[in-house]
Amino acid sequence: MAHRKLSILEDVTISQPAAAPRLTRADGTPLRILVVDDEASLTDLLSMALRYEGWDVKSANGGQDALTTAREWKPDAMVLDVMMPDLDGLQVLSRLRQNNDDTPVLFLTAKDSVEDRVTGLTAGGDDYVTKPFSLEEVVARLRGLIRRSQISISEAGDSRIVVGDLVLDEESYEVSRAGRPIELTATEFELLRFLMRNPRRVLSKAQILDRVWSYDFGGKSSVVEIYISYLRKKIDAGETPMIHTVRGVGYVIKPTS
Repeated sequence: MAHRKLSILEDVTISQPAAAPRLTRADGTPLRILVVDDEASLTDLLSMALRYEGWDVKSANGGQDALTTAREWKPDAMVLDVMMPDLDGLQVLSRLRQNNDDTPVLFLTAKDSVEDRVTGLTAGGDDYVTKPFSLEEVVARLRGLIRRSQISISEAGDSRIVVGDLVLDEESYEVSRAGRPIELTATEFELLRFLMRNPRRVLSKAQILDRVWSYDFGGKSSVVEIYISYLRKKIDAGETPMIHTVRGVGYVIKPTS
């Protein structure tokens, strides 16, 4: 697909988005997306692309403005620039999480080192886009975050998935091991659900990216390693490990007995 670069924003690419089912809130009202960046031309461009999806969009021009708007407006997802003059994106996210705000966050960053990506994800971010990026990519990743954060009702009669002493309830979004409750983020939950639906089956990074993140991650499969490590700390802490690495192949979950 051909892309056209904007002269005023060399780090953004516009392309015609592919048709996709429209996402709304559970009650049918438009999703609320908060776009945060101190560059007005960039927030305007992103807002235009997101409104094209039928979403309700507001923008904030800095960290303090973002916190105020998020508290008052309660968005369903947030696009958050890392580098801002008052409060940077990591500080904004830290304050949100301290207030028990679990709004899915997509970071915009010019930094592309593994260390920077790990820092953002460890801080509680759900995904990231590095500059230069396309508007189509931002929309696709936001759609993935929103799908993962929404609680879906299982069509099966029993909403529980059980592997050994590990239990995942698809209706209540509760997870426990040997009766011990385990708190997971939306992305961690979706990753664990995929593993548990395929017990004893080795899943490659490519399969996990396609199922959990729902798009081509451009070869940056380190995000899978990061989230597997998160799950291990929560699922296997103080227990016999259930999540295993098959070197050069992928990951597998299996009961300990």
